[in-house]
Amino acid sequence: MSGSNLKVGLVLAALLMLFFGTGIIANATPATQAGEYSSDDFTYESRCRQCHAIIYADWEGTMHFNAYLDPFYLEEVRIASEDTDGALDEFCSRCHTPIGVVSAEIPPIDGSGMSDIAKLGVQCDFCHVVSGSNGTGNAPFTVTPGDTKWGPFDDARGNYHESEYLELYTQSEYCGMCHQVINPVNGLVIDDTYSAWKESQYAEDEVVCQDCHMTEGITEFEANPGRAGSGAPKRDHISSHDIVGANTLIPPMFGADNVAEMAVERLQKATTMEVSAPDVAPTGDEVLIDVSITNSGAGHKIPTGVSEIREMWLELTVTDANGESIYNAGSLDADGNIIGANILYNNILADSEGDETKSFWLAESVLEDNRIGPKETVTEQHSFILPENVAYPLTVQSTLKYRSAPQDMIDHLLGEETDVPVVDMNEISMIIYDPSTPADERKQPEPDSTSTPGFGALTAAMVLGITMYILKRK
Repeated sequence: MSGSNLKVGLVLAALLMLFFGTGIIANATPATQAGEYSSDDFTYESRCRQCHAIIYADWEGTMHFNAYLDPFYLEEVRIASEDTDGALDEFCSRCHTPIGVVSAEIPPIDGSGMSDIAKLGVQCDFCHVVSGSNGTGNAPFTVTPGDTKWGPFDDARGNYHESEYLELYTQSEYCGMCHQVINPVNGLVIDDTYSAWKESQYAEDEVVCQDCHMTEGITEFEANPGRAGSGAPKRDHISSHDIVGANTLIPPMFGADNVAEMAVERLQKATTMEVSAPDVAPTGDEVLIDVSITNSGAGHKIPTGVSEIREMWLELTVTDANGESIYNAGSLDADGNIIGANILYNNILADSEGDETKSFWLAESVLEDNRIGPKETVTEQHSFILPENVAYPLTVQSTLKYRSAPQDMIDHLLGEETDVPVVDMNEISMIIYDPSTPADERKQPEPDSTSTPGFGALTAAMVLGITMYILKRK
């Protein structure tokens, strides 16, 4: 499809989706259109911070905070704009800088027409002047800026502003407005976070997004007693506003190591893993190892989001008592490329020619969906011939790994000084003994929890590089 035809198609389809919605909900309201408001109609977060300091501290440094300033997003949307002759400018920006869209400060996509408040991404006042929705997917939100702020409490009273209860704030459909992305021309679902949840046992059990992503429980609801603001009544639960996902790449670039550490913790509680390997194996025999991975902690597929660039894979290594490598699958080479992994657990998209693409705006079909659904278990099988003269015992190390994007993609977009953190989501080790070893001497390691990598140790080169990048963008 040519750039001009794509632009016409996107505009017409996007208008239909914005006016009629992408999902049926009760009490739907027309989606707010570009230019309906001015950025002056919205309140800076510094004003909100005066009464909601704890909530502000939760939000600061998160991916919602950096939804627009995220340098990876800025480069991707720039390329998407060039590829589509600007057709995607408003489409992408509607979630990443919603104030910029409703105030018609986007386009141009380079941000030259944007106010400071529009660059604050998904900020306090925008979220709490959402007064309705026209469905889920592609951001069909209705906003009503002004003195009234909406939220999840039906008895809230404010001194600075009026407060109104809206049930939408307690439902996954609030999150689904942006965390469900559909190509408006061909209907291809690009991000299915909401619909994957909707089809899961979690939805049937009425476990909503907020129960996992706005509590202290990481992957399950855990009450967080407190006050929503100064002078507000103490409640049994106040939603945490860090709303952390799995991004460990971007937050440290803005000094938010704590957000990355929470993302690591979330990743490490998302799965359970079992390894089946023989206790003994003679040389010359084929050794079979099965590794089962269960998505036990996420109410959506893992990975999710722009899952065509996410990378989750299993690294399996076998070494002998002298440290010699017997088998290796899924390790990284010196350039950060994954070598010999059985499978990458991600979504593989194809363009109009049927070729794989990581540019979702060019995607027209799904080649493979290798992600793991909620409560789903997948099993990998690895095999090798045990060579002669190995030194027993053998150590089998199975590690489930994750990173936000391929290293070569980040090298291309942000420069080679930016290392993509790799998270060990889960790990299990086992021992294979010489067949002559008595059964009572064959001891298997006790399972232990995976340690959290230290994100405070990010290199000075990375910090300097991203600082220079942000200054250049400004």
